[in-house]
Amino acid sequence: MESDKNKFSGGRKYSNKEITVYWKPDACVHASYCYRELIEVFDPGRRPWVDLNGAVTDRIIEVVNMCPTEALTWKWNDESKNGNVSIDQTNHINFRRPELVGQKEPEIADNPVTVKIMTDGPVVIKGDFRFKYSNNDKEMKDGIISLCRCGQSGHQPFCDGTHRKIGFEDI
Repeated sequence: MESDKNKFSGGRKYSNKEITVYWKPDACVHASYCYRELIEVFDPGRRPWVDLNGAVTDRIIEVVNMCPTEALTWKWNDESKNGNVSIDQTNHINFRRPELVGQKEPEIADNPVTVKIMTDGPVVIKGDFRFKYSNNDKEMKDGIISLCRCGQSGHQPFCDGTHRKIGFEDI
């Protein structure tokens, strides 16, 4: 079992000498970029499933940045390098892609909704939007949700990764 020192609000963290990688299981849609690209570090068959000693830091950062839902994010352990991290009013860490460092924070009008249909997986919606379903009405600011396309999720209408277990494929 993983120690509490490796947990953060909403997920787990893994560190090497240079960076800390954060994993938010609730945001993970099992797109599998991480382990397809770098099984030496991200191996779902191993516990813990992340071992940052399996590759050089630059390669880990490159693969973490591929995560479509930002379930995987990272920050430098040397705080002086963390221009890509901010802390909001509720003390939650907000990560921005390193390529966005130095850019002006987007205004709400500048944060359009993007919709991405993952191959053999969910629909991922990011941005500022209102999501209505059943009797729920959720306002999302810089939000992200993953909607099930296989119809088998136990957390409908949201994806829980079941598509991978049942072998769902696009037609």
